[in-house]
Amino acid sequence: MTTTTQATGSRRSHALVFDDRVDLEPRVRPTDVRAPGPGEVRVRMRAAGVCHSDLHAINGDWPTGQRVVLGHEGAGAVDAIGPGVSDLSVGDLVSLNWYASCLTCAACLRDRPWLCAQSPAVSNTLPGGLTATSDDASGEEVWPYLGVGAFAEYVVVPAHAAIALPAEVPAAVAAIVGCSVTTGYGAVVHTAAVEPGESAVVVGCGGVGQAIILTLALRGASRIVAVDRSPEKLDAARAAGATDLVLADGDERDRLHALLPEGADVAFDAIGAPAVSGYLPRHVVSGGRCVLVGMPRVDGTAEIDTWDLVTRGVTLIGCNYGSSVPRRDFPAIAALYLDGRLPLDLLLGPHISLDAATEAIRALPSHGGGRIVVDLDARTANGTP
Repeated sequence: MTTTTQATGSRRSHALVFDDRVDLEPRVRPTDVRAPGPGEVRVRMRAAGVCHSDLHAINGDWPTGQRVVLGHEGAGAVDAIGPGVSDLSVGDLVSLNWYASCLTCAACLRDRPWLCAQSPAVSNTLPGGLTATSDDASGEEVWPYLGVGAFAEYVVVPAHAAIALPAEVPAAVAAIVGCSVTTGYGAVVHTAAVEPGESAVVVGCGGVGQAIILTLALRGASRIVAVDRSPEKLDAARAAGATDLVLADGDERDRLHALLPEGADVAFDAIGAPAVSGYLPRHVVSGGRCVLVGMPRVDGTAEIDTWDLVTRGVTLIGCNYGSSVPRRDFPAIAALYLDGRLPLDLLLGPHISLDAATEAIRALPSHGGGRIVVDLDARTANGTP
């Protein structure tokens, strides 16, 4: 920590702006980011992960209906502190919690922030329906996608959405902790509560799926079966700790049955595809758990054999953001990483510039490597707009 001095004035910030009302092509544009208000901090972004949630926005799965700065999985250094913030200092490395809770609803008061029904993330705003960003040329308001807008040089977020991590954590690792890692870690530790010796199936080996596999290995799962249509992702799953690999080429259900005739103790859908959500409960043991982790379309539905669920006592669980409490889980994950027990570097893929972010988002369906990270340090390291 360096200082708690409050800063005034705005920052000029280049950001990846998208407006589905006008143009379906995100573009890097100059914006203006105001000083943080009460209970807020401004963050100089250092790294941001490219997530399928960003693709959901630009391909129309999750319509925004407004001009937004894309990106939500990010980390950076505190640049300025608003009135009333006492637990962060300028210069702190922070990972951003994209699902900032309202702190006042019934779920929040029960310390279940992942169930907050009033999180500004769902409306792409800051608390109170605000935004801190405007177009540099027109002055038009630009809104933070999922409450963050991480593909930018600067962002303003609620102070409780900026979780301080040790400075030794690399910025790229801190960025992916903000979404994919915490979602996967929490799905295993909190939602499914996997015990040592249990077996698991993981369908989808992208960023969240790989985090699930890493955490299953950490928890001592006896068998981890990874399913994906990408041979490259299956290779990465093996490195993360998968014991068996199944290529999703149309016969994956038969192969799953051959590997685990009675089913797994727990299965994770890390895709959110209706077909997977529909068949996966059939591949857990009687009394087993099936956890739906991947985010579907807003109108997503699945056909599930309810007779099978009832007669075999299968538990179907929805999992938002890993059932996580970020102020608890972000530091815990960072500690496991620094201790060498959770090798998150395995999840990282190519580092790209902000100018290449649109192409990277559109290429996600065919991307076979690790998490693509937008490197913002080069643009902001000197701390000037």
